[in-house]
Amino acid sequence: MTDPSAGVQVAETTEGKQHFSDEQTDRQRDFEGRSPLRIAFGRLAKDKVAMACAVVVLFFVLIAIFAPWISSALGVSTDVVRSCDVLECNAANPGVGYPKTGPPFYGYDPEHPFGIAPRTGADNLAHWLEGCRTSLLIAGTATLLSSVFGILMGLIAGFAGGAVDKVISFVIDFFLTIPFLLAALTIAPIIIERYSTGDSYATAQKVSLIGVLAVFGWMGVARLIRGEVLSLREREFILAARVIGMPTRRIMLRELLPNLTAPIVISVSLALPAFVAAEAGLAFLGIGVSGSPSWGQTISKAVPYWSNYSLYLLEPMLGVVLLVLALNLLGDAIRDALDPKTRR
Repeated sequence: MTDPSAGVQVAETTEGKQHFSDEQTDRQRDFEGRSPLRIAFGRLAKDKVAMACAVVVLFFVLIAIFAPWISSALGVSTDVVRSCDVLECNAANPGVGYPKTGPPFYGYDPEHPFGIAPRTGADNLAHWLEGCRTSLLIAGTATLLSSVFGILMGLIAGFAGGAVDKVISFVIDFFLTIPFLLAALTIAPIIIERYSTGDSYATAQKVSLIGVLAVFGWMGVARLIRGEVLSLREREFILAARVIGMPTRRIMLRELLPNLTAPIVISVSLALPAFVAAEAGLAFLGIGVSGSPSWGQTISKAVPYWSNYSLYLLEPMLGVVLLVLALNLLGDAIRDALDPKTRR
C-alpha cells in the first residue's frame, strides 16, 4: 500500500523549492549590477535642486533654438524702426527719448511685453530672445572646442609621459600666464579694423570670440585629464593591453577614454557657465559681439537708464544670472553624483 501523505509531502517540497527560487530571483534582481553612470544618473534624478536647474537650462536652450519662431509668434522683431514712431521725440512733452507706451511711464503694452528700448526704439523681448541665442551659441561652441582640444592634449601628455608630457605641460603653463582679458582687448581692435567695413563683420566677431574663449579655456580640462590618465595608465587593464600589443590609439580611445567620462562631464558642465558669463562680460565692455543682439551689449546700453528705466537693465541681467546660476548648480550636482565618495 502507498502512503497517501507522500504526494502531499512531494507537493509541499515542490512549492517550497519554487518559493525559494522566487526569493532568490528577487534577491538577484535587487543586487543587479549597475554601471557607474547609471548609478550617477539615478542619484542625480533624486536631487530636486539639480532637476529644477535642468528644467531652467532646458528652458533657455529651447529659447535659443526656437528664438526666431518665438519672436514671430509673439509679433516682435529685431528690425530697425523709426525711433519717433515708438519714442517720444517732442521736447515739449515729458519723457523725451523714452517709449510712448509701456514702461517706464505707462502701463503694460501687450505688443511689447518686455517694453521698448529708449533712444533706439528696439523691442526688448526680441533682443532678449536673440541675446539668449547668441550667448548659448558662443558659449556652447567654445565649450565644445576647448573640451575636445583639452581632452586630446591631456590624453597625449598623460599617456606618453617623458619629453612629450613636459612640452605639453609647458604649453599649458604658458597659456595660463597670459591674461585672458588682455588677449581679448588686443584681438578686438584687429577684428574691428579688418572686418568692420565688410558684410561678414558679425560672423567675424562671433568666430573670433569663440576662438579666444576656446584658446584660453582648454588648459584646465587638459590638466584634469592628464592627472587622471597618469593614474589610469598603471592599472592592470592598460598594462595587459600593452602586453598583447594593442595599438596606442586603440588603448587611448577604447580603454582610457571611457574611464574618463566623469571628469569630462564635470569639466564641461563647469566650463559652460563660465563662458556664458565671459561672453556677457566682454560684450558689456564693448569687445564682444556688437553686430548682433547680446545680453551683455544690452546691459551696457541700459546702465545709463537705470534710475528711470530699471526694467531695461534687469531683463538681460536676470537672464544671465538665472542661466549661469542654473548651470553652476547643475554642474555641482553632476560632480557630486559622479563622485563615488559622495553619499547623498
